[in-house]
Amino acid sequence: MSDAPPSPYRAGYIALIGRPNVGKSTLMNALMGQKIAAVSPRPQTTRQRQLGILTLPEAQLIFMDTPGMHKPVHKLGEYMNQVAEDTLKDADVILWLVDASVAPTPEDNRISERLKSMNGLPAVLLGLNKIDLLNKDSLSERTSQYQALYSFEQIIPFSATRGDGRDELMQALISRLPVSEALFDPDQITDLYEREIAADLIREAALLHLREEVPHAIAVRIDEYAERGEEGAYIHATLFVERESHKGIVIGKGGEMLKKIGSSARQEIEAMSGRRVFLELKVKVNPNWRNKPDALRWLGYVRKKE
Repeated sequence: MSDAPPSPYRAGYIALIGRPNVGKSTLMNALMGQKIAAVSPRPQTTRQRQLGILTLPEAQLIFMDTPGMHKPVHKLGEYMNQVAEDTLKDADVILWLVDASVAPTPEDNRISERLKSMNGLPAVLLGLNKIDLLNKDSLSERTSQYQALYSFEQIIPFSATRGDGRDELMQALISRLPVSEALFDPDQITDLYEREIAADLIREAALLHLREEVPHAIAVRIDEYAERGEEGAYIHATLFVERESHKGIVIGKGGEMLKKIGSSARQEIEAMSGRRVFLELKVKVNPNWRNKPDALRWLGYVRKKE
């Protein structure tokens, strides 16, 4: 029997950053052991910062999932980049995720330059995701390519979907958190309300079903989220698009596409909430909403510090 004193409890914030579609939300869901963040094969699925609060016997890890950092082409993109940068200032540890199956991209280089320009950052770890797509020689080459981007405290190869390297990743993160009591109630798993998660899950369903040119021009507003006792919950939501032609695509022939989106979203919301859901969707056009500050504001794309 060891006489060593128990390790002190640790708690802190971990910023998950990286370019779009490298698996930040997938990793957070995997580490949490349940789905709390929307994911899709489309880049830029995440538009807001979302906390994933994982309470363990030895530590509380507060993951901050962020929008993918990219070269913006509209005000929504500028907002998403700023949300990601604001998150860096609140972090105790930064985990920069990259897609190890491809070489560094111009967006990875831009992230590197941005990090180098910021003072007072905490430890930056590199997470080489998607190693299940590489052989050993390719992984070694890819590691060297990403290692050249920044002075990382540690590089951890892993697979968010298959689980390889997950234990090493967790230990690397926990060891760098400050000694602290838990910062959130152990039962709390995120900072978002169910209606906010529901909006993301509806948009996720749209991303999965729609053609390439439509998804990023979609926003979702929850108009009503009402409890109906044993009947479950009633949700009424509006999908906003930028063009009349997009509205037709989202609704589909005879309303079939909107039914598909609604059915997929309802199943995800029921799985998330643990109860039956009646979901009603409608579609409206708001031309060029991604470049309108007022539209962004009432759709909820407002920085927390504003």
